[in-house]
Amino acid sequence: MGTTVFERQRPAASVVDHALAGTAHSVFWRDDLPKSLTPDRPPLVGTQHADLVIVGGGYTGLWTALLATERDPDARVVVVEAQRVGWAASGRNGGFCEASLTHGDENGQARWPREMPTLKRLGLENLDAIEAAEGRYGVDFQFERTGQLAPAVEPHQIEWLEEWAAEGEEGVVFLDRADAQASVASPTYLAAVWEQRTCALVHPARMAAELARVCEERGVEIFERSRVTGLDTSGPGVTVSTATGRVDASRAVLATNVFPSLLKRNRLMTVPVYDYVLMTEPLTDEQLASIGWRDRQGIGDLANQFHYYRLSRDNRILFGGYDAVYHYGRRVKPEYENRPETWRKLASHFFTTFPQLEGLRFSHKWAGAIDTSTQFTAFFGTARERRVAYAAGFTGLGVGSTRFAAEVMLDLLDGVSNERTELEMVRRRPLPFPPEPAAAIGINATRWSLDRADHNRGRRNLLLKTLDALGLGFDS
Repeated sequence: MGTTVFERQRPAASVVDHALAGTAHSVFWRDDLPKSLTPDRPPLVGTQHADLVIVGGGYTGLWTALLATERDPDARVVVVEAQRVGWAASGRNGGFCEASLTHGDENGQARWPREMPTLKRLGLENLDAIEAAEGRYGVDFQFERTGQLAPAVEPHQIEWLEEWAAEGEEGVVFLDRADAQASVASPTYLAAVWEQRTCALVHPARMAAELARVCEERGVEIFERSRVTGLDTSGPGVTVSTATGRVDASRAVLATNVFPSLLKRNRLMTVPVYDYVLMTEPLTDEQLASIGWRDRQGIGDLANQFHYYRLSRDNRILFGGYDAVYHYGRRVKPEYENRPETWRKLASHFFTTFPQLEGLRFSHKWAGAIDTSTQFTAFFGTARERRVAYAAGFTGLGVGSTRFAAEVMLDLLDGVSNERTELEMVRRRPLPFPPEPAAAIGINATRWSLDRADHNRGRRNLLLKTLDALGLGFDS
């Protein structure tokens, strides 16, 4: 097996130690919110009545609430959140808002090739609608339509980029080594593809907070610190219960994503995978000039264990990915968010990528759980005589596609037959993950195989080829 560039060109341990000294274990995006966007909302107490109750106050739930008020301004909509608005993945992700509804074109082509022209069009329309939402609702997501840069950092990846660019898709530009390094000055870059149209960057926590603000302005009631413990459809509608209250509604949407589903049928459909992130202090003008990056693209490399990174509005660099950690039993626990060995690895990889930034410190480090499905992208459905709709399994690309999911769920509840609901991607459920211990054995074997592929010119072993053939997988 060979070595990767991050093993061949490691910075000195003292560089990593200095950069991580004093780093706060806290989510930068949430710390960066003004108090005006973080009101302390009350918990659910007593009985509330609604036309639609939504469980989950992240992007999926908030977009559903907002779009429900667009469809019926008189509808009473209630959102029930176990923690705070945007507390989970919606408030701590990298802020890559992509047009893809299928976790990239390659995954979509492998699963729904006949639908891909439609799915790509719908994805771009969805991204356009998110951009237009800033003006429509008077919100600031810090939306930047930057596109995304995909650099090759190993020689065998250059051919992948050349094949990609040769497809001739509009807005896809191939950059040779000189052009790639002129765009972003990393000595690891051997070539790159710049997708100019299909990715934007947002401030993740601000997006959730602004969606919540607009929802409340339109009459939606949001209850925080109210974990739903029961879902009852024995009566004519739906009742969701918490320790201190209940909501009786005509219909419900489940937007709990990585957390255990209230529907037994969905308990094996996702697994939580932990992802880890570092955020630097703001770069000086001189530091920023040393790396270029004038087009401010989001960046994601081509490895199975990939890195993603981007600039914030105040010119910090978010750097995350690589390790995707699964814990036995599908558990989501706060202690899983503390993994010093992964942060050290990320810091080392950061200074391999940008050695000219030696001396820069990281201000924040954090982690969060991603809801991974076997098809790498969201699945949809209804239950309880179409009184309950759900979407989950976004697998790390939910910032943009949660809005599309909201439209789908509202269509399904209304019994609408349209372009969205007729999609095979919407109508068919993916295969579930197996129960334990098979899940842990299979996931960890797959992770090992993906790492080996990155060390062997991308060549996939028998396990990965078998999973590919079966349409199964594990990804971050």
